[in-house]
Amino acid sequence: MHRFPHGDALCALKAAYCPDSVPRGLFDRAMAEISFFHIEHTPGYEHWLNANGIEAQDLETFNDWSCLPPIFANFFKQHLLLSTLGADALELTSSGTSGQKSRMRYDTRSLGAAQYMVERIFAQYGWITPHAPCNYLLLGYEPEQTITLGTSFTDQFLCRFAPVNRVVYALRANGDGHQFDLFGVITALQAFAEEGLPVRIFGFPAFLWETLQRMRATGVADVQLPAGSLAFFGGGWKTRAAEEVPKQLLYARIQQQLGINAEDCRDGYGAVEHAVPYVECAHHHFHVPVYSKVYVRSPQDFSVLPYGQRGLLNLVSPYISSSPAHTVVMSDLATLHPGTSCGCGLLSDWFELHGRAGTAAARSCAMAASELLERH
Repeated sequence: MHRFPHGDALCALKAAYCPDSVPRGLFDRAMAEISFFHIEHTPGYEHWLNANGIEAQDLETFNDWSCLPPIFANFFKQHLLLSTLGADALELTSSGTSGQKSRMRYDTRSLGAAQYMVERIFAQYGWITPHAPCNYLLLGYEPEQTITLGTSFTDQFLCRFAPVNRVVYALRANGDGHQFDLFGVITALQAFAEEGLPVRIFGFPAFLWETLQRMRATGVADVQLPAGSLAFFGGGWKTRAAEEVPKQLLYARIQQQLGINAEDCRDGYGAVEHAVPYVECAHHHFHVPVYSKVYVRSPQDFSVLPYGQRGLLNLVSPYISSSPAHTVVMSDLATLHPGTSCGCGLLSDWFELHGRAGTAAARSCAMAASELLERH
């Protein structure tokens, strides 16, 4: 039985955005602990470190984890990288119906750590309401049998923070995949407005934008969803990037047409390759929780860039033991900012996203979902 006392202690911290609450040196000890584990239990990992000029003993004195060689998220689309704990762990994929899939395995410990982080962040924002049942509009895939798709798994998990009255899916299983049920979504929104319970909308923003556009084009009256409603997005726009609208416009239209205040419209950033959640604050900035560190790297020479400069997003966290994904470089461009520059009251650093780097067909579940929109 493997034990990760430092990593477990870090991932169990209650104050998700309070850097001062983290015991001194805990992040460093947790990262060294998980790195030593992968050296011992993940084939090829020590060779990867050595090839990048890192010896195992170097990790004992590390306090700058940007020096630990990261793995590109796209590499997980070609290779299933597993430790001994990942051999029979839950497998989640990043793609819907087509395209390159990242296959990731999550052992019970790693999945539990990521889910606890989500819980603490939902608690921070006041979204855990065990006595307030909600209606749910899930802008994602209706489950067919076992849920293996990362976004569907997340949507299901997010429904546990407020009791479910009823659930409507935007992407309906039709026996031959999934189909976007535009009129079903409009009907559900109208019914939810009448029923009087708070509404939680989770999933891909492109589907809600398509719905709002169609409502306006066909003269469907605006609705007023009940107080306490929340729109929380994840997965991005991907192949529909050409049609992507600025978040401020999307949030303004949600406020106009559905009656949810813009500050109750939030985006979430995460990936099946890195399950730590990054959730917008009321000022719509992605703050970094205490469970991870974020670096921005130069696309030219991979050096770590200072605040305010645009580069590749490098996400670091010791939460995962089933795969050596404790430092991952995403294909997204981002800029890091100091926490004090936000004004929402959270003190941790925050980043803004600028879209994908390069033009390679780095596909994910939002891309496959967006193809359903195109077919529709």
